[in-house]
Amino acid sequence: MLLASCYAPKRNCLPFHQGTFEYTTVINGSLKTSRFERSENFEVEYYEGKIDSARIRWVNDCDCVLTRLRPNSYQESRPLQMRILSTTEDSYTFEFSYVGDGKNKQRGTIVKIN
Repeated sequence: MLLASCYAPKRNCLPFHQGTFEYTTVINGSLKTSRFERSENFEVEYYEGKIDSARIRWVNDCDCVLTRLRPNSYQESRPLQMRILSTTEDSYTFEFSYVGDGKNKQRGTIVKIN
């Protein structure tokens, strides 16, 4: 019992600030994969033949805010907050939600491919 209460997930977030990544999720019963490239200040996502870009601002080593550069709707114009919860050598588990909407957090895992 004592060991379980002392366990803290590994969080080495700096290696995930830049690189090429893949995110796979289930949408309407189908497995979908998105690829994105992240630099110091920007993130460019490639998904089903479409390209989307966002400004990324790191609040600290493991928390950032993403703001789309060319939103098509009010919903897309809302910034997303993301927190890296745990890391491995080539992936991280994270949670995200729209800024100010902490009740609707979602989780996922992203793999660094380069």
